[in-house]
Amino acid sequence: MRIPGLKDGVSASEAVRLVAQSFQLAGIEDPQVDARILIGHALRLSRAQLMSHSERVLEAREVAAIAALAARRLRHEPVARILGRKEFWDLTLEVSPDVLVPRPETETVVEAALDFVVRGGLRLEKLRILDIGTGTGALLLALLQELPHATGVGTDISEAALTVARGNAERNKLAARCTFVACNFADGVSGPFDIVVSNPPYIPRGEIAALAPDVRDYDPRLALDGGADGLDAYRAIAAEARRLLAPDGRLFVELGLGQEAPVRALFAAAGLSVNPARPDLAGIPRSLGAGFNPDSPGPIRP
Repeated sequence: MRIPGLKDGVSASEAVRLVAQSFQLAGIEDPQVDARILIGHALRLSRAQLMSHSERVLEAREVAAIAALAARRLRHEPVARILGRKEFWDLTLEVSPDVLVPRPETETVVEAALDFVVRGGLRLEKLRILDIGTGTGALLLALLQELPHATGVGTDISEAALTVARGNAERNKLAARCTFVACNFADGVSGPFDIVVSNPPYIPRGEIAALAPDVRDYDPRLALDGGADGLDAYRAIAAEARRLLAPDGRLFVELGLGQEAPVRALFAAAGLSVNPARPDLAGIPRSLGAGFNPDSPGPIRP
């Protein structure tokens, strides 16, 4: 896909304007932001450097590199996939076609789990964490970064996803405190765990075709397909909760739009006491916490 006006001899600022204009016409959200990120990547310049070199005249090879990246974004390939990485919490995570790109709203799960830890005065304790359907390892690695004495296990049905998660653990210097297991949900691990987290597949199967192309065409279907009603993963997690959770442990899951009530009902039917959902920045109930002992702030360690 050609960017009108993008040719040898344009300035960096003009390239940003032209690419952003094409993105806007294509209906891409935040066209200016995406243009700056991709052009900075092509020129190997930080955001500040790109601004300070705004009048720099671009060479043919630089224009070609920008055009190639812009063409990918015009096909609605997410910026994170083009760059091969995504910022999540305070981590830089590599992504591949085998994993879901971590979203900002998923950080509400991390926040909810850390609130539980802080209320119980447990930050320095030797907590054991399980991340079901770990993907990039985002939830597990964010929690391990914040909890210096914790250890964890990440599971995923995809061996390719686990390769990505292991690499992210190594790059963020957390590999010594975590292991990764290939299994369906948590079939291959034994409890108890003090914290169980999950961002499971929760899109109803019939709605996947109507998703934005950035998601539908690029995120792995395994990470999206929640079954006929979007609740299959929550049923599986609820069925395993008693085996996995320590008596005073807590479970935190990400929710899809409109799923608080049905997931709350599933967890209650499994004997869990469910806390109010935590909203994301858009006000959508996004993280649901539950446990078998609602009166305990958390595990008591000697």
